[in-house]
Amino acid sequence: MTLRCEAFLGSVKERGEYDSAEEAERAARVVLALLGAHLVGDVRAQLAARLPEAFALILLNPLQSAEPLLPERFVRATAAWIEGATEQTAAWDVSAVLSTVADAAGEDLLGQILLQLPAGYDLLFGRPQST
Repeated sequence: MTLRCEAFLGSVKERGEYDSAEEAERAARVVLALLGAHLVGDVRAQLAARLPEAFALILLNPLQSAEPLLPERFVRATAAWIEGATEQTAAWDVSAVLSTVADAAGEDLLGQILLQLPAGYDLLFGRPQST
């Protein structure tokens, strides 16, 4: 089931405690562009199918990543793409967006997503995995 754009942004806005939908949308665009560079094949397509169309397109046409970024570098890259962001605010942005993505994905797909990412992303998605 695809999330409506308003519902998706509403969730990101609430979790990120943003003052405006524009701030939530900016965070979502940057984080999904970076995430899309890390996912391949069916997993990326399945996740895109569960996101609002505008965000699905960002996920499917990502910035190219030469190598998978470790979670800390993913946060740093997010900070670099968001004007005025610090690592602390970027960590907040990443968490707000990825926890919303995790809800949209559901547990099974999220498990497949996490298999494509370096260790530690479970925390960014707000879904700590027991080891």
